[in-house]
Amino acid sequence: MKILGIGYHTIHKDGYSVRRENGSEGYMLMLSYAPCVFEFSGVETSAQENSVIIYEKGIPQIFHSDEPYFVCDWVHFDAEGDDDFLKSLNIPFNLVLSNADTEFISDIVKNMYSEFYSSRTNRTKMLDAMLKTMLMKTAECTEIMTEQKSNTDPHYAELMELRDKIYSNPQIKWTVELMAGEVNMSRSYFQHIYSEIFGVSCISDVINCKIEKAKEILSSSQATISQVAAMCGYDNEEHFMRQFKKNVGVTPTVYRKNSM
Repeated sequence: MKILGIGYHTIHKDGYSVRRENGSEGYMLMLSYAPCVFEFSGVETSAQENSVIIYEKGIPQIFHSDEPYFVCDWVHFDAEGDDDFLKSLNIPFNLVLSNADTEFISDIVKNMYSEFYSSRTNRTKMLDAMLKTMLMKTAECTEIMTEQKSNTDPHYAELMELRDKIYSNPQIKWTVELMAGEVNMSRSYFQHIYSEIFGVSCISDVINCKIEKAKEILSSSQATISQVAAMCGYDNEEHFMRQFKKNVGVTPTVYRKNSM
């Protein structure tokens, strides 16, 4: 693991907004100490203080805060050959994570910040170890959230089953009406409860599943862009290409070239 940049208790005044349409070359973890509004695929998600998010490479980073002071910790990093380790943690990227152990994570960021700007002999190894520890702690946070949701929400099981079905069948044209019908809920109630449980709107989640499937196909086959679009449930190749670039930051062709 390699840290590309880091900030500890960075302070911004009088409202703060970021709009990085092309995201960044590496992953970006941010711990926000103030309420913040994140935007994913055109849909806004409000986050309370002490929230964590990890953006994937190339994913648009769009968020703002109307607080007088916006304070955050952030770590820009790359897996650097530890992709399997990162994948094994099952951290949901591009999703607001609440109930994080803010004190623990912030302490690690503080220590990494100090180590990052030092010239100590074991600097690289120390940063690698601390970054992995921070990511494992973040993964622990998601496990706690999932357990809490499963224990308190009566719709959790059926919505998890629906979500598994959505991710297993990205070729289906999932509409709000179709998804709500799968669990016998009204359109408005389904949208509310889905976002409440998973922290993302149902349509944004559908887009995410299609894009993830497209990335998998592009990196493991020679299917044409038109075929990839069809396999992911798009009738229009141009629509697929626009949505892919908006979410990944590069075109499907460039993504395939870089992943081969």
